[in-house]
Amino acid sequence: MNPHDQPLPPDAGAPEETLYQGRWLSLRRRGRWEYAERNNPGGAAIVIAVTPDDRVLFVEQYRVAIQARTIEMPAGLIGDLAGQEDEGMLLAARRELEEETGWRCGRVAFLHQGPSSAGMSTEMIAYVRAFDLVKVGAGGGDDSENIVVHAVPRLEAGAWLFARAAEGYSIDPKLFAGLWLLEHTSTG
Repeated sequence: MNPHDQPLPPDAGAPEETLYQGRWLSLRRRGRWEYAERNNPGGAAIVIAVTPDDRVLFVEQYRVAIQARTIEMPAGLIGDLAGQEDEGMLLAARRELEEETGWRCGRVAFLHQGPSSAGMSTEMIAYVRAFDLVKVGAGGGDDSENIVVHAVPRLEAGAWLFARAAEGYSIDPKLFAGLWLLEHTSTG
């Protein structure tokens, strides 16, 4: 079955309206559909990173939107820095990995890209695998962030995440997709 042969909702071609535009997000409407749009054209990169001793890197931070501490993979917006609006996903992934975790990678590889929440946002996220990691700093994010880095043995990662959820952390479901990609993709 070809997805392009399926009928579209009747208002899919309606003109787009801007309901609100902020610094990072805009609220749009097309017909009866309302959705958020990132104001940076590059989307976001999620970094799947494993240390030389086979530990998966996770980051913990407080997210104001959900009023909770979350566990996530290192990630960040692509092209969100002034003067670097045309930054590519692989460069953004390298930058975010080092900034958030204190680990630098020797190389990165694109794994997959798709919508973060197709019914609510136009944002596309790219999974990027980081290789040949070297510890170069403490991490913790930039001046606006307070990130805690966790390096969890790969074989214990799933159980560790569920244990954090039982403690009250919000676990980003994209982590589990990242762990699946870690085990089921090869990038040479």
